Amino acid sequence: MLAELSIRNFAIIEALDITFSNGMNILTGETGAGKSIIMGAVSLLLGDRASVDMIRSTADTATVEARFLVSDQHGIRARLVGWGLEAGDEMVVRRVISRGGKNRVYINGNLASLAMLAELGESLLNICGQHEHQLLLKEDHHLDILDAFGGLQGLRGDYEVIYNRYQVLKERRRTLEIRQRQREEREEFLRFQHAEIEAAALETGEDGHLAEEKQILTNIRKLTDYAVTAHEILYGREHSLLKELRIVRNAVGEIKKIDPRLTVTEAQLDDIYYHLEDAAYTLRNYAQGLAGDDQRLEQIETRIELINKLKRKHGATLAAVLEKKDALERELDGIASLGRELEETDSSLQTVRRELEAKAGELSAARQVAAGLLQKDIEREIHALRMEAAVFSVVFQDNGNGEDTFTPRGTDRLEFYLSANPGEVPKPLSRVASGGELSRLVLAMKNVLARVASVGTMVFDEVDSGIGGATAEIVGKKIRAVAERHQVLCITHLPQIACYGDRHYLVTKNVGENRTETQVRELGEEARVEEIARMLSGLDITVTTKKHAREMLARAGRRE
Repeated sequence: MLAELSIRNFAIIEALDITFSNGMNILTGETGAGKSIIMGAVSLLLGDRASVDMIRSTADTATVEARFLVSDQHGIRARLVGWGLEAGDEMVVRRVISRGGKNRVYINGNLASLAMLAELGESLLNICGQHEHQLLLKEDHHLDILDAFGGLQGLRGDYEVIYNRYQVLKERRRTLEIRQRQREEREEFLRFQHAEIEAAALETGEDGHLAEEKQILTNIRKLTDYAVTAHEILYGREHSLLKELRIVRNAVGEIKKIDPRLTVTEAQLDDIYYHLEDAAYTLRNYAQGLAGDDQRLEQIETRIELINKLKRKHGATLAAVLEKKDALERELDGIASLGRELEETDSSLQTVRRELEAKAGELSAARQVAAGLLQKDIEREIHALRMEAAVFSVVFQDNGNGEDTFTPRGTDRLEFYLSANPGEVPKPLSRVASGGELSRLVLAMKNVLARVASVGTMVFDEVDSGIGGATAEIVGKKIRAVAERHQVLCITHLPQIACYGDRHYLVTKNVGENRTETQVRELGEEARVEEIARMLSGLDITVTTKKHAREMLARAGRRE
């Protein structure tokens, strides 16, 4: 239940605080006083989109805040707990709109998302206004109304789960079919690539080894010259380095015989001599082992060119080429198993389709039963609203037998038909309902749905369009009947409806110095008589008009 509403700097409202009660809360006032602005603010609490145009021209932010009593709404409290928010007997929701674009949503003082607010709004408030008239004319909305009336959301949800599984399998099969059609051409291409790499008989690191061998073969003469020259300097010529080093060793030996203080020893020189001697032998053997091989060089160059060609086609490195070979083998294996995967998918599709058909049939049967009950209840309501000869029917339409039969909402297509006058054949609402008839039908629909709805507050926003007189009085009684099960906020221009309220609020617009403000005040008994009289006769309120107003309030069960 909406207990308090606070609005700040919203449109022409500077500051407004309203306390509502349970039962039927009536809001009246002159056209343009700001009733629709209040409803616009309330709509923000349902998660409607906000605009900077909503902010009062003299302010930077606009705020709408509401306190709800939710002690008996277990679904709302469960959602709050699921979001990690405090869930007591009260819930406070606040929307802040900023010119800077940083709009905020708060639930029980915690920052929340617009999606969270919209999810809560489904259980907090239900607004019945001109928008409902338009929805009722749309065939696509009729199925949702029937499911809500029949309490079929759970069954429909079970169907949707199976439907989504079915769609996933269908998409998977389409993908497999495309792959199968492309398989032969793709398989031939893959096998060609794999054979090309396989025939090369590549080895890990082979390109590096070949590059080293090529470098040696192309520089064989230079390497031989360097090795021979080094060997000659160390050992081969007459005054070789080793011969000179032997002379140095002998000289050191003679010195140490005379002066042992010399730190250089014969052993150190011997060690150097033997290392150089080993180097000389190694260089000699290296030079003798070097031999040119033009045939081998040609083989290496051909092999390197083959490897580079494979690199250009399959990867920047030899490792990448080898990985491509493995990937080709895996894809070929996958192609080989494609037929088996397609068979498994077909089997799963058949199983899920049988489940889908069964659940769709169960849902359709439940809808047929609910449709019969809805027809009776709606006709009962509209007959009470002075459409005594009206016939309301739920018409199921043939949906065919193909794949298109299955939709996210089941296999049913239906539309509401109406015959408002005797002798007329029922036709779709969009073709037969006048404004007044549509208003009464919307009210009848809301009154019927209110018996099964879990929403806390129902808002009737000028649903009296096109009706008046005795019909308006009946409409007032119907709305009051809804108020026995739900809190009702009702905006009306008809005194026949207004007199049925448990509390009555007057919305006025005051124009001051360059400022316009909307204000709301709760009316006491005498002020309420004045307002009902104004609604009856306009500005010229007479004693007779007041008397009539008192009589209307009395008939509605109110004390004067």
